[in-house]
Amino acid sequence: MIFAAVTGPLAALDLLRIEIAGTVAHVQLNRPAKRNALNDALIAQLRTCFVGLPDPVNAVVLSGAGEHFCAGLDLSELAECSVAQGVVHSRQWHAVMDCIQFGRVPVVAVLHGAVVGGGLEVASSCHIRVAEASAFYGLPEGQRGLFVGGGGSARVPRLVGVALMTDMMLTGRVLDAQEGLQRGLSQYLVADGSGFAKACEIAAKIAGNAPLSNFAVTQALPRIADLSQSDGLFVESLMAAIAQGDEAAKQRMGAFLNKRGGKVSKS
Repeated sequence: MIFAAVTGPLAALDLLRIEIAGTVAHVQLNRPAKRNALNDALIAQLRTCFVGLPDPVNAVVLSGAGEHFCAGLDLSELAECSVAQGVVHSRQWHAVMDCIQFGRVPVVAVLHGAVVGGGLEVASSCHIRVAEASAFYGLPEGQRGLFVGGGGSARVPRLVGVALMTDMMLTGRVLDAQEGLQRGLSQYLVADGSGFAKACEIAAKIAGNAPLSNFAVTQALPRIADLSQSDGLFVESLMAAIAQGDEAAKQRMGAFLNKRGGKVSKS
């Protein structure tokens, strides 16, 4: 997969490195000297990026430059915040995380080094997470007199449970890459330096799916999980009917019935 730098308005986002290879985009947090800590400018650029992805892009790989994925919030930006400003600041983060989780295309994160605080909030908004052996996870807000404000309280417990998140915030407990895999913070664990290639492989496979099917998985599935079983099953029926009525789905089902489509296998 050969990536080329993006052109147009997205090329002006100086805190991100954005490249495209066919239907896959690579978006890289680009503040390595700050361990990719999230300041207001980077958060704003992430929103601009995910809202403005070019139409040919059907999947995104999100990574961090340097030795770490993201070490969290740049605390210098909260030092003088009033309560009202803090609420606005948090809601701005929520909007960005929603652009990732509920955006147009699935997002595969490459996690290495620190995946801490706001960095874990960003990772938890992605759909698939590939961790390298160097990855470690923490929520140090409780040790700093803070509370998560970027959507972590809504997303991280869905991955690891309330009890473990409580432990991490109250005690400063840090999980290594292996425990992160076991607890659900990542779906894949690979050797250091192998994460990007694995994420690209996954993203290319995702990008080859019918767009409406991908959309149903990323948009409907998390919402159905929040509904009662009877309401969820009704929404599932509606989404299934919409998806199977799509022309791309009909073509794929026809190919499978004509023995041109691949069968499920262990490989």
